[in-house]
Amino acid sequence: MKPPAANPCGPPLHPQVELRAPSEVMRLGRMGSFFPTRMSFMRSAIRLLAAEKQTVERPVWEIDDEGYGHAVYSLGIGEHRYSLVAFSTQLDPSRRTDRVIAEAWDSSYVLYDGVPSEADIYRLRHNAPRQEAGRFTARELVLSRANKSLRLFEHVADALSNGHQPDEKMIRSIGYLMRTTAVYGNGKFGIADRLTVANRPHLADPFRPELLTVWLIRAFTLDLVQHVARRRNPDHFVPLDRRLQRFLGVGNSTGLGMAPFLVSHPILINNWMLARETALARVRAIADPSAASVARMRALIERAAEHLEDWTVVDARQMERISVLRSEWAAVLELVDEAYLGEPSPWDRFVRDSGRWSLECQELIVALLLEPHGELIDGLTECMASTIQPRLDPAMSTADLADLIATDWDWATKVDYNRAENSRQFWYVSEDKEEPRLGLRYEEPGAELEGPLDVARRVQDLQSDLSGTTACSVAEFLGDHPHHRFACTRVQTLARYPYAEIRDNLIGDGCLPIDMLRSKLSFFGASKFDPRSDRWTRITLYQGAPLIDELDSPTVDDWWLPTLAAS
Repeated sequence: MKPPAANPCGPPLHPQVELRAPSEVMRLGRMGSFFPTRMSFMRSAIRLLAAEKQTVERPVWEIDDEGYGHAVYSLGIGEHRYSLVAFSTQLDPSRRTDRVIAEAWDSSYVLYDGVPSEADIYRLRHNAPRQEAGRFTARELVLSRANKSLRLFEHVADALSNGHQPDEKMIRSIGYLMRTTAVYGNGKFGIADRLTVANRPHLADPFRPELLTVWLIRAFTLDLVQHVARRRNPDHFVPLDRRLQRFLGVGNSTGLGMAPFLVSHPILINNWMLARETALARVRAIADPSAASVARMRALIERAAEHLEDWTVVDARQMERISVLRSEWAAVLELVDEAYLGEPSPWDRFVRDSGRWSLECQELIVALLLEPHGELIDGLTECMASTIQPRLDPAMSTADLADLIATDWDWATKVDYNRAENSRQFWYVSEDKEEPRLGLRYEEPGAELEGPLDVARRVQDLQSDLSGTTACSVAEFLGDHPHHRFACTRVQTLARYPYAEIRDNLIGDGCLPIDMLRSKLSFFGASKFDPRSDRWTRITLYQGAPLIDELDSPTVDDWWLPTLAAS
């Protein structure tokens, strides 16, 4: 018997249409077309800070005329206080690289649990710039580093020092002054384990400490460029226009290290996807939207069109997708007129009609539809965390286990893994950086180090051995086949958490890690995806977000797909 599906938020509290099937949503092609939504972790973090009327202080600013030194930014959340300790150091241009093997950066950061003393700052000054090679304590919650976008940083500093604003075209094309190359949390390299803050109010949400860190890094980069400009020419300096400040986010370079997370945290990913799909189902159930929400939708469609025009990348594959999307979005603008929106249940119709367009267009429409409906869906973000780990049910019968495979795993069991194209890749962890890597099975050594991302193949092997087994319990079966424990657990988990599994072969030629990266980053709230290969991408975080002194702004939550005109 199939166990009931688990819903972290319980039964529906609002009318909703039927959720899109996991077999439709959990495919790499669609997941690799996701866009940020108002449910993203960055958006919910800023909403929290605004609701609590938080203020950010800068108690320390020890930066010299060239922009080198350290600073501290501090804010309270609940009963606790957290501080970003930022270090800006001189870097030889020949050592500036986005690669994880780098050993020096323009700046480094620590999110500190509390307010650091002078002794703490002294200790961190000698360790944070070393990153992985440094030594840290349980008071350090997040570790990060970033490099300047030298072209834009110098342009902005030069313009402001000479009394005028920087070139908006350059601001629009780059979008950030610094680009992080890692934001580490969860106990890595000796910093605090996630359990340190998991039970604290408002910090238990997914990646909340890491994304809070990035928002404060953004504040530091804006302060730093203006400080440098002022010191260069104090008599002529002008501050950076707030509209331009808001448009500047934080760049990020992200590679394979992020991709396996979607596989190793199946229940958590189920909750992310289920919350998103439930939100869409609620919006689609609206039969007669208000005039205000219809007007808002039209304005957001036009904003999205402008955002797409700003989105230009060097990757030929993604640029072609963007070109197609721009063309399709023009058709969206033409279709969704006043008469269209005046029909009953227009949002449901909009989703159904979107099937004529590309996956990117379909998923942009999903994100668009969620945006004006915060009162209806924002509460679902409270259902996106999870501390539950997959657990084996040893009492289940092998007959029931086989039924689950037949019901939920046909996408895995029909693949011929003996064909090279279906098993060409293997995932492993590098010894030096402890980072996930992807090898080519028939061209490179190391396949014996393969990690368990070949879920589909393992379930097929499990099915094969079950077919030749006399009926018994899973516990008895594993006594003879202990290597199937992982696959048994995954099968049982998917039966209860239907969005827990990427329904594709992750070791075949068709697996593009960039799709996994984009899916996860969309939940962070990232935009301007800029793939540099099928294994790593650049993105922008917090572009358009409120500045640290704007949490009381009436538009504090209005920064979906930002454009320079709307900032």
